[in-house]
Amino acid sequence: MYRSHNCGELRASHTNTEVTLAGWVQGVRDKGFMVYVDLRDRYGITQLYFDEEQTDKLVLETAQKLGREFVIQVKGKVQERASKNPNIPTGDIELLVTELTILNKAKLPPFTIEDKTDGGEDIRMKYRYLDIRRNPVKNSLIFRHKVTQEVRNYLSNASFIEVETPYLIKSTPEGARDFVVPSRMNEGQFYALPQSPQTFKQLLMVGGMDKYFQIVKCFRDEDLRADRQPEFTQIDCEMAFIEQEDILNTFEGLTRHLLKEINGVEVDKFPRMLYDDAMRLYGNDKPDIRFGMQFGELNAVAQHKDFGVFNNAELVVGIAVPGGNSYTRKEIDKLIDWVKRPQVGALGMVYCRCNDDGCYKSSVDKFYDQDDLAKWAETTGAKPGDLICVLSGDKNKVRAQLSALRMELAERLGLRKPNEFAPLWVIDFPLLEWDEDTERYHAMHHPFTSPKPGQIELLKTNPGEVKANAYDLVLNGNEIGGGSIRIHDKETQALMFDYLGFTEEEAKAQFGFLMDAFQYGAPPHGGLAFGLDRLVAILGGQETIRDFIAFPKNNAGRDVMIDAPAPIDDEQLTELSLKLNLQS
Repeated sequence: MYRSHNCGELRASHTNTEVTLAGWVQGVRDKGFMVYVDLRDRYGITQLYFDEEQTDKLVLETAQKLGREFVIQVKGKVQERASKNPNIPTGDIELLVTELTILNKAKLPPFTIEDKTDGGEDIRMKYRYLDIRRNPVKNSLIFRHKVTQEVRNYLSNASFIEVETPYLIKSTPEGARDFVVPSRMNEGQFYALPQSPQTFKQLLMVGGMDKYFQIVKCFRDEDLRADRQPEFTQIDCEMAFIEQEDILNTFEGLTRHLLKEINGVEVDKFPRMLYDDAMRLYGNDKPDIRFGMQFGELNAVAQHKDFGVFNNAELVVGIAVPGGNSYTRKEIDKLIDWVKRPQVGALGMVYCRCNDDGCYKSSVDKFYDQDDLAKWAETTGAKPGDLICVLSGDKNKVRAQLSALRMELAERLGLRKPNEFAPLWVIDFPLLEWDEDTERYHAMHHPFTSPKPGQIELLKTNPGEVKANAYDLVLNGNEIGGGSIRIHDKETQALMFDYLGFTEEEAKAQFGFLMDAFQYGAPPHGGLAFGLDRLVAILGGQETIRDFIAFPKNNAGRDVMIDAPAPIDDEQLTELSLKLNLQS
């Protein structure tokens, strides 16, 4: 038996108990005639005590030679500490060691295994197995486990069945790039790793499973961000014989359950917002509604003077920054520089101070009088003491730019509080979006999304106006889940493929199996998938997902710990019929 107890469970009630512990050496304090060792495992830290009067000489000498991260086993008697440590649960006791066994020596780690480490991100990624020993990472992984357990329990209690779907599937042209896998037994042919189990979960509905879920790995070969990895995990769900309202109610329930059980937060309201309103009021389809600063469209009150910048713009739009009138001119100039960065792309920013005496002072006073500026304040909801920030230009671009500015200002003002949670449904997305490069429509979500009831005829006359029977669940400015009611009949699905530019032959080659299945009695169905990595990070008070993934990739999509991706040898290339192709 390596241990009778773990390093986090001993208390004063265990005094005089003989115990065995095992773990890693956190630190050694050698006083010569006595040695203190902090022993760490997943559960906590216990102080070990070696004393020349009570400890065998050989045991004491061995303790003096211990280094950081040595793996050891000790036996001894629990005793009360003379100097207690209120900062750890085991701080009232220590273990007077009688036996010490070194199970494994360790090199000095390249960074300190402590909550606040001296290791940079690159070195910690390379030695991720050491980083996991630190409490912040360890606790994040335990937190993820708790979330997934609550998800499984909730869905299982709601009669969902967990079903595994294949990882080796067929590549499809819609969505992001696929990761492809060459087939040795089928020369010149390839599998793809799934971007989602979309078609399989629809086939499970055809198969009568009724309520399905899966906590599943998905893969997308796309550029990375702080909240995106090439392989990620979804809580994938599908239901049959339902309408949109059934889906929204079910997953409101799951989200409410997670917030209560994991964070101790009761959330009553899940407001719903049209996609068009989200874009108009916040400039993006995943607005953070924990704070205000809604957009005010100023065309009607700003394009009547001789200010060409506004007059030539498709949209003039502003936000009121609470308390922003306290900003110095230097601080405002820095804001202007911030929106001019290539990542944002604005050409400049007009501002207007709302003074406490009710007067206004703007950067364009030459063109606008007090009555004009008062209308700006009314439109943006600005109050005395606020600052109005105004951008102008192409409608879609300027909304995205002002949205970025809104989020940046909220961060600076401390309005994005991680312990506050504001869920939101965004509904009625466009079904299709026009791609200027290919000069054709693409599915905004995927080609299996159903149009809103009664809008199927619009596909023939005005496809850009058709709304999707789709919905996204947003939490604190992050999309944590999205889904739709699916098309469930062959005729409508064929029509959808036609408008997406598929020939009949292409549609049959790519999705013939699904079209065939629809002929055998497909029920009305729909679903939703949560991004588990992002959901866990937000519930954990963060927006970067890496610490909630055991072995994440870096921004280049590399695993620097195992050095992947990596070349494979010629023999493997030959077996896969790839060598000749690569050489040519």
